[in-house]
Amino acid sequence: MRIPAVFALLTLGACASNAPIVDMRGVDPVRYEQDLADCQGYAEQVAVGGKAATGAAVGAVVGAAVGAAVGNSRTVERAAGGGAVVGAAKGTGRGLNERQRVVRNCLRNRGYAVLN
Repeated sequence: MRIPAVFALLTLGACASNAPIVDMRGVDPVRYEQDLADCQGYAEQVAVGGKAATGAAVGAVVGAAVGAAVGNSRTVERAAGGGAVVGAAKGTGRGLNERQRVVRNCLRNRGYAVLN
C-alpha cells in the first residue's frame, strides 16, 4: 500500500507544469494562445506513461540486483519495489521535461521569443 501512495505523490508533483515564459512584446495574445494550444497538442504525443513504465522496469531490475547482492529474498523484494518507484518517477520526469521542450521548440519555430 505504501508504494502506490508514494508513486501517486511523486507523479502529482511531477505534473506541475512549467509554462513557457514568452516575451509578449508585439505579440497578438489571441494568436499566441492558439499557437500555444497547438504546440501543447504536439507535446501530448510524448508517451509519458511509456517512459514511466520503462523507468519502473529498469528500476526494479537494478533494485533487485542490488538487493540480491546485499541480502536475502525479502531484501530483493523491497529493493526491487523501491527501484520501481524511483525509476517510474524518473521516467515520468523525463517525459514531462520532453513535453516542455516540445512546446518551447514549437513556439520558437513559430517566431516567439521563449525566455526559459
